[in-house]
Formats: sequence, structure tokens, C-alpha cells
Amino acid sequence: MEKFPECLKCGKGVLIPLSDYGRDGSEIRYKAWVCSNYECGFSIRIDNGELSFGRILKFSDK
Repeated sequence: MEKFPECLKCGKGVLIPLSDYGRDGSEIRYKAWVCSNYECGFSIRIDNGELSFGRILKFSDK
């Protein structure tokens, strides 16, 4: 079983990796990491090579 890193912001959740697909259909592994503790809301995300922290991530209907 794989172990995920502990969230250093809240200390209660773990950081879960999320993947996505690029414009050309290629896989982008670990595009974002989000805390499993919903109340914490910590996230790290890569967009066009830039990191953003703490942005609220939304669910998509796609």
C-alpha cells in the first residue's frame, strides 16, 4: 500500500496526488496535491509551469 505525505498545514490529513490531461491528450501526472482533510483546504497545483498554493479546487462535470 502506498503512503502519502502528511499535510504540514493541518497535521490531520494526507496529501493526495491528482492527475490531469493536457491539451494534446497527454497525461500530466501529479498536477495537483490536495489535503484529504476537507476543512483544511490546502492544495498545491501546477498550471503552465507555475505553482499555486491554497487555491480552492473545484470538481468538474467532465
